[in-house]
Amino acid sequence: MRVLLFFLMSMLSTTTAWADADAGSSGAAYSSEVFLHEAARDDGVMTASVVLDGETLFRVRGISAAPASDRAASIREAIINLADDPTLDAHAGEVVSGGDRVVIRIAGQRIATLYPADAALEQAPLGVLAEASMNRIANAVVRYREERSHPRLLASTGLLLVITLAAGVLLYAVKALFGWFNRLIEKAVKKRIQDIERASHRIIDAAQLWSWLGGVVRGTRALALVAIVLGWLNASLGLYPWTRPFASNLFHLILNPLQKMGTGLLQSLPDLVFLVLLVIVVRAVLRATKVFFERVDRGRIRLENFDRDWAMPTYRIMRILVIAFALVVAYPYIPGSDSEAFKGVSIFLGVVFSIGSSSFIANMIAGYSLTYRGAFREGDRVRIGDHMGEVVNVRALSTQLRSPKNEDVNIPNSEVLGSTVVNYSSFAREKGVILHTDVGIGYDAPWRQVEAMLLMAAARTGGLEADPAPFVLQTQMGDFTVIYQLNAYCRDATRMLQTYSDLHANIQDVFNEHGVQIMSPHYERDPEVPKVVAPEDWYPAPARAPEQS
Repeated sequence: MRVLLFFLMSMLSTTTAWADADAGSSGAAYSSEVFLHEAARDDGVMTASVVLDGETLFRVRGISAAPASDRAASIREAIINLADDPTLDAHAGEVVSGGDRVVIRIAGQRIATLYPADAALEQAPLGVLAEASMNRIANAVVRYREERSHPRLLASTGLLLVITLAAGVLLYAVKALFGWFNRLIEKAVKKRIQDIERASHRIIDAAQLWSWLGGVVRGTRALALVAIVLGWLNASLGLYPWTRPFASNLFHLILNPLQKMGTGLLQSLPDLVFLVLLVIVVRAVLRATKVFFERVDRGRIRLENFDRDWAMPTYRIMRILVIAFALVVAYPYIPGSDSEAFKGVSIFLGVVFSIGSSSFIANMIAGYSLTYRGAFREGDRVRIGDHMGEVVNVRALSTQLRSPKNEDVNIPNSEVLGSTVVNYSSFAREKGVILHTDVGIGYDAPWRQVEAMLLMAAARTGGLEADPAPFVLQTQMGDFTVIYQLNAYCRDATRMLQTYSDLHANIQDVFNEHGVQIMSPHYERDPEVPKVVAPEDWYPAPARAPEQS
């Protein structure tokens, strides 16, 4: 009879998942499909399990007014009361039918009342469910009493000591084994790692490689120690009936997340393969694009109306667009991308990025605008706002200048885009940039003589071009002086300041040689003696005259 009941219970538990959705019961208010759907939710209200010492005996159905958890707790308490009284025979049970329910009684004690809803939950006749449940209860009571007997507890305690001693020996052995293994690896491998570092011309860092290898060994040792401790806890907690439920849940706490991650990984495997292939394709496209624009930058490929200086900035823009398109394509295939948490984090990061990167985006867009604007290039001498210097680097976010005082000046590209840019080098490469300076000379000096002296000073100045020839303009006729402007071409814009200094020195020398007084910047009256410096007075101490060659 017990074999038959065991067979029926096994068949019932197996056929629960395959229950026919059309099956109905005249004694129940719900269809079997509803009961099966609710049975899958063991939430304590619709269904609950009767558990004794970590073992599930059977399940019961509930309603909102009488939750299944309350019924399960009441049945469990009745079973424990029966088991705590050794004078009661656990196998002296009977099933009493009463209308639409059956009552399980053992040794005169009322243990449980089962209803047609409970039978529908297990997809079994009510009588068969009652007989099977009564036998499960009887066997559970026998085990309950046996496991709490003094001889069994003493044996469990002795076994606990043996298990603890064995776990301690294993822990010591693992530590000693990994210590020996670490020393062995250090002798056998460390020298080879250093040889690899030297052979790679220091590209491979031996210290970092050794730290990685040591991390693998330490991680393996930690896993072994954790496995020993968990095995000891599981075996120790399983020896006593009071702690056995913790033993069964211990590995579930660790293995269930791993199982879920493994299952999720297997389910996401096709998507991961797609992502890997997408990365390979995108890398190939980017590599081909980079090679193309590098050849354009070097002049090997010429494009009509496309400056070579635009090549690499255009490649960077293309790279951003290709990566953005790849992210759009890859997004639906990222594991977890359809979850609300993933979407919430994505929105949060997008808001943070949009708020905190306004100046970043503005400078980046301005940087690319400057590239296609063609206002300057690296090596040019420019003036941007109040800053003057040589362009060292044009980055995506800022422009770097080296001032004439050898200062490093970084100007945000958004500021560069909104400022007036004066480029001294753009025309200096072809015809030359015009350097000019103004002097004020009195009306008593013949203008032809003044122009000749200015041209003579320009001819003495190194760095100024003879062709095109320098020229003089009379820009203003003031109350006391005529303003003469000397203009001369210079092809080396990086030496502008030094050339200006040399030109001013030569102008003073020429005018002093010819006894013509420079009236600027202010003139009040004619002095008794002209304000000129005779050639013999050009080198008073501590100045020294240049040696004659």
